Amino acid sequence: MHNVRLVSLFVAACFAGCATNAFALDLSLADATQRIVKESHDLKKANANVEKASAQLDAVNANRWFKLEGTATYMNMVDVENPFDSQKITLPGEIGAFLTGNDSPLSIEMPDNMFTAGLSFTQPIYTFGKIGNAVKGVKSAIKMADASKELTQREVVYAAANLYWTAKMTDEIVKISESDLNNARAARKRLTAAGRANRSNLVKIESDIASKEINLSDAKFNRDTAHRMLKIMAGINLDEELVLTDSFPTKFGELNAPAKLESTPEWDILSEQVNMYERMARSERAGAYPTLAATASYSYYSMGSEIGNMFDSKGSQSANLGIALQVPIFSGGINRANATIEAMNAVAAREDLAQSKKITSEKYDNAIKQYNRLRGNLAKLQEARDLAAKAYKFSQDRFGAGQTSAIELADVAAGLYQLDMALLNMKYNILMSEQSVKKLGE
Repeated sequence: MHNVRLVSLFVAACFAGCATNAFALDLSLADATQRIVKESHDLKKANANVEKASAQLDAVNANRWFKLEGTATYMNMVDVENPFDSQKITLPGEIGAFLTGNDSPLSIEMPDNMFTAGLSFTQPIYTFGKIGNAVKGVKSAIKMADASKELTQREVVYAAANLYWTAKMTDEIVKISESDLNNARAARKRLTAAGRANRSNLVKIESDIASKEINLSDAKFNRDTAHRMLKIMAGINLDEELVLTDSFPTKFGELNAPAKLESTPEWDILSEQVNMYERMARSERAGAYPTLAATASYSYYSMGSEIGNMFDSKGSQSANLGIALQVPIFSGGINRANATIEAMNAVAAREDLAQSKKITSEKYDNAIKQYNRLRGNLAKLQEARDLAAKAYKFSQDRFGAGQTSAIELADVAAGLYQLDMALLNMKYNILMSEQSVKKLGE
């Protein structure tokens, strides 16, 4: 019966543990990156900028096509002296006699309701580059928006990796701190169980336990903070428990990256910025040149004494076709000034491009060197950590046999703890160096 009860308790404990983990969210680096990219406000703004640039191209391209405008106007001629009466014109008696045979003055009621309607058509034929260069400038702006989106994408992916590995590192630090604390508690248990609890040894161990409890508390706080930040950026409920499924690699291969940086989204942005400013400068210069356009218009005009009879009689119509040459004569030099502004913007962008190539190439080279340097040192650090673990095991055995003091054991334990932390930090730095190379060079 006693054995059955123990088995039941064991099964219940296992079930409780499985139930707890069942509600945790398994999150890999790939899943976290996908979620963070989806939630990124910067990427959403970058997408909006691409659509905005496309709309600007449509707006500039519209200047290539014809313009058709229609107008319709109704007017009533008001007699100021008698606003509510129709306007009348009185002809002298001689004119009345000539028209009617009666020598009395003749009053004629004027048709005071007028309606006009018309259509006008304009089609640019040749603008000396005003429209063409403006269109090319906006196409460069679209390429800049696309490159900016790619740059933002890389930054978000890098930030996602940083968040994930930071959170994973805090998980590992909690484990290291728990192991360090448990070792200290085990040493205290050995000391007190042997019945030889030297006061100085006991005080030293109690002091170590207190400091390691603080370390563990800080590690858990940092872990919770890192997990919360990861949840916020990935759009995960803050009450959700995370299980980060990707682990720090034990070995790192060679980088699959070009030795020399040939192109980056930042360079593409600056290069297209140069093109855009140069084309806008040409467009501004062309503003001082003539514009040749085809024109056409149609108009209709009718009058009546009442609104209802305005269209009883046939109205008057007219139409015309032609070619118009618009020649700017004097504009105060605004075209030349604007062209100079755009040209100087191009000069500044070209200098920014040259500077960016130098700085970004140096960052890329340093990231590769950093990766290779850390990767080369990893095996040595791992070896040092393994030796420290053996030394700690020897010290534990000697302490258990009463051959060493708690001070020596604490020193060896501190050395192992520091090497565990250094090894973890090096792996994190190797991974982030690799992400830096990808961000700059892919």
